[in-house]
Amino acid sequence: MKAHIAAVSVDSPFANKGFADANRYNFPLLSDTSRAVAEQYAGVYEDFGGIKGYTAAKRAVFVIDAKGIVRYAWISEDPGREPDFDAITKALAQLK
Repeated sequence: MKAHIAAVSVDSPFANKGFADANRYNFPLLSDTSRAVAEQYAGVYEDFGGIKGYTAAKRAVFVIDAKGIVRYAWISEDPGREPDFDAITKALAQLK
């Protein structure tokens, strides 16, 4: 099975690079500073943390097959919640 991982964050490219380096990520972390991708795919939190005007992306995971079909989607309403990594692994294993 072949899979590609990419992460999208509303943080700046500089913050993403620091985060990737600190966590030793070997996949791209893309910057969505306009929040366009977040709004289209997972949604956003307006006035996040009680900070007026601060928009943060919801935490989400998508497994997309080679034809561009979403085979697994997880979007959390709780920004502190981690995804079910076993479910992601199972969804990846079902790709052909």
